[in-house]
Amino acid sequence: MKRFLSLLLVMTGLLAPAAFPANDAMQLWYTEPAKVWVEALPIGNGRLGAMVFGGVESERIQFNEDTLWTGVPRDYINPKALEALPRVRQLLFEGKQKEAEDAAWDMMSRPVHQESYQPFGDVLLSFPDHKNVQNYVRTLDLDNALATVQYECNGVTYRREIFSSYPANIIVMRISADKPGAITMGVSLTSPHKAVKFENAATEHGALLKFHGRLDSGDDSKFSPENLNIMRFESWLSVTPEGGEVGVTDDGATVYNADAVTLRLSAATSYKNFRDIGEVPAEHCLADMKLNEGKSFEQLKAEHVADYQTLFDRVHFDLGSTPAADQPTNVRIKKFAEEFDPQLVVLYYQYGRYLLISSSRPGSQPANLQGIWNQELQPPWDSKWTVNINTEMNYWPAEMCNLSECADPLFDMLDDLVITGGKVARVHYGCRGWVLHHNTDIWRGAAPINHTNHGIWMTGGAWLCQNLWLHYAFTHDRAFLENRAYPVMKGAALFFVDFLVEDPKTGWLISTPSNSPENGGLVAGPTMDHQIIRNLFSNVIQASEILGVDEDLRAQLVDMKARIAPNQIGRFGQLQEWLEDKDDPNNQHRHVSHLWGLHPGNEITPLNTPDLAKAARVSLEHRGDGGTGWSKAWKVNFWARLLDGDHSYLMLTELISTGTLPNMFDTHPPFQIDGNFGGTSGITEMLLQSHTGEINLLPALPGGLKSGSISGLRARGAFEIGLEWKDGKLVKASVKSLAGGTAHLRYGDLQKEIAMDAGQIITLDGQLNPAG
Repeated sequence: MKRFLSLLLVMTGLLAPAAFPANDAMQLWYTEPAKVWVEALPIGNGRLGAMVFGGVESERIQFNEDTLWTGVPRDYINPKALEALPRVRQLLFEGKQKEAEDAAWDMMSRPVHQESYQPFGDVLLSFPDHKNVQNYVRTLDLDNALATVQYECNGVTYRREIFSSYPANIIVMRISADKPGAITMGVSLTSPHKAVKFENAATEHGALLKFHGRLDSGDDSKFSPENLNIMRFESWLSVTPEGGEVGVTDDGATVYNADAVTLRLSAATSYKNFRDIGEVPAEHCLADMKLNEGKSFEQLKAEHVADYQTLFDRVHFDLGSTPAADQPTNVRIKKFAEEFDPQLVVLYYQYGRYLLISSSRPGSQPANLQGIWNQELQPPWDSKWTVNINTEMNYWPAEMCNLSECADPLFDMLDDLVITGGKVARVHYGCRGWVLHHNTDIWRGAAPINHTNHGIWMTGGAWLCQNLWLHYAFTHDRAFLENRAYPVMKGAALFFVDFLVEDPKTGWLISTPSNSPENGGLVAGPTMDHQIIRNLFSNVIQASEILGVDEDLRAQLVDMKARIAPNQIGRFGQLQEWLEDKDDPNNQHRHVSHLWGLHPGNEITPLNTPDLAKAARVSLEHRGDGGTGWSKAWKVNFWARLLDGDHSYLMLTELISTGTLPNMFDTHPPFQIDGNFGGTSGITEMLLQSHTGEINLLPALPGGLKSGSISGLRARGAFEIGLEWKDGKLVKASVKSLAGGTAHLRYGDLQKEIAMDAGQIITLDGQLNPAG
């Protein structure tokens, strides 16, 4: 209603236009520029990312390229590690934790820390005459992956559009005005790195600004592009005005009296792979410019939007709207806990999908702790891949939210880690297969880092293997399973065949030394390890049956899986975090690692293991509803898996209202992107679950989302699902089989099995009967 009245006043001439975006259902929008980095708006094509501040007189567009990291190729191996292993295990069996942690330093990576993801540079735009502007608005349009800035100044409406194009492999910007000759502006490139040189030149069509540099602090004699022993980088920015003139100086370019200006930004490094940094960045920048030579802004934009929408448009989600949606996004976030705003849930959900598309595309690096967006030379936790929850959470939405292709970079990284982790398995543990601890970087470090009390945790690779199995489970792509997934999963399983040992007290097979991330120090036999290893063994067993291979290994895994220490219920009725019943009910640590079997695992469910599910609930209650952004996001998923939609929605409310920054990034100072992906996953888990062998429709629908619809979700078994509900009840469901097979459906106490052919679509009513 507010929007209608505003538009009516505009039409009658009683109110100036541009107070609101014309259609903001899928837009983040704001009425003032970003003052700090976490208010800027992100764009990305998987490889190139940028943060758009939307300044008026001075605009900053801070950009990243996903292979610019400190360091050089290395293996992080510690040749003394294997010798220390027996002593550390024995000390833990004797209950001497402090002594074990001290002795375990001989098992740590060399060096003990990994490298960090780096910012690349800034595009700076200046508009010195743009003062006293009116009707300012900046937006991020999720439907088109397009950031805009618009305002009026001196009777002219100015507009900026910016996007990062996957097909063009560049960032594209356009500055336009509704009157000819109105644009006079400055353009420059900068970089936060010291060893950088700039070159600016006039061209036939405008100007070309460049810089090239290296990531070291050595003398200038090493600056030569021929030096292949350092990470080198380069960026080109073309400036193409329509009308007007261009002047070029050492500081940049100035455009005078143009009708419009188009900027094209390319950036590249010398990184080829984790063992080779011999690429020539300038050649890649040149290739990117030539690829798009002769294309207009509108052509580049159309190609970008068409490519992006093939992914984004697969899922449509509607929860209705309220007057709250007529407010700027930052205002809506602040008010979310008190003001009913279901459309903000949809925006938050689709923003998570947008961020995954923008930070992880085939050929790029996987999304790291900050996706691909970072302005710090020393970012928190190095902005690398932390694999004891964070990287995995990044990819929870990939399969269920119909973005399977976005997981390709993760699988590429796993292929690398099989190599580096294979050496760690042999040298550090004397085991076959491969292993990954709780972090990795672009050099694919796989050895334990940071500190013995949390760095020695060897199930990171095993957890990531779940993504390989899930890709098969959601797609039934047999070729992927046979050629890509199974060899990696098998290698991870072989490591644990060799690594697991018998607990001298119980006779169970346990993982030691290890820890329950990042809580309780170095221990023998944390619950999470055993849940992950059982899941890995189960998936390898199933895969070997499907492929008809490795019968002997399959039998061995079946035997060993049954002997792994089981989940245990402790004296408070809680699910034990360790072998010993020593959980503290007052411990509200952000990690809730021992509930892995509830989510993202599948061995604890209310329907199949009610006692363990009850114990998991007790543990979750002990941990409380607080925590960092990603921790709250995980709890959204936990409560949904416990079929408690209202508590899941309570956690979602906490996540959005207290764990979300003005630009909708997840908080974990300055931000971590995992919470965004975990939140999107948790909303999906409220509406659809398929981890038990059934496709459970609306399993945890909260009272706060009583009516709505969603289409395009994916379920295990290679099914695509659409749902419509009203007043808390299922009204209609559509099921499409992508590969053929039986759909085992559940809605509350209703169950139905339907044999389907590949490509077949069925529509059901709220009682799971055929409809229409």
